Amino acid sequence: MEIVKDKISTSKLKEMAEKMFGDLVKAMVDIEKEIMAVDAPMHADLLELLIERENSEPKNLWGINIYPKKTGDDFIEFDSIMNLKPDLGNRTRGVEDENIRKKIIEVVKKYVLS
Repeated sequence: MEIVKDKISTSKLKEMAEKMFGDLVKAMVDIEKEIMAVDAPMHADLLELLIERENSEPKNLWGINIYPKKTGDDFIEFDSIMNLKPDLGNRTRGVEDENIRKKIIEVVKKYVLS
């Protein structure tokens, strides 16, 4: 598991993907602190890492899958059981709020290099 606060290359993400799931890297994005954690078998592991090491608040943490071999809209998949936040109005594994999706994309773009 790794907390990303600086640039990370797609080639490094490809290596992580190949070691874990083959084509995807699980990631957890803190939309408030604008950081993310990557490379764990479960989004819950990344959530715990950010809470413990960065004092992230669960309401700001959103799980995604990154597909480093894909581009455009296919690069990020908004799908994690950690996204079930009915108290925040998110009742699915996706991210229903367009503004939150945009923030997640901004954080990923901030750090991931082609």
